[in-house]
Amino acid sequence: MPQRTQITLPTEDHRRARARASELGVSLAEYMRGLVARDLHGRDGPSSSPEDLFDLGSSRGSDVAKQKDVYVGEAVSGGRRRP
Repeated sequence: MPQRTQITLPTEDHRRARARASELGVSLAEYMRGLVARDLHGRDGPSSSPEDLFDLGSSRGSDVAKQKDVYVGEAVSGGRRRP
């Protein structure tokens, strides 16, 4: 069962954390949970940002209209293809 906790942050850190959470489109609580998960488990928290998918592919000409599924698959799998 999840546990509720309360923390105190310096005013500037709180302001910047709220701004960063807003940039990512998540709540401050979800942003904090993600930071804890990454620190403790070495991975993203339960809700990764869609921004995590950008800049994962190689630079080459593309036709997203025809190849969207291929490009997303390559990005998610790190470029590895199934045999």
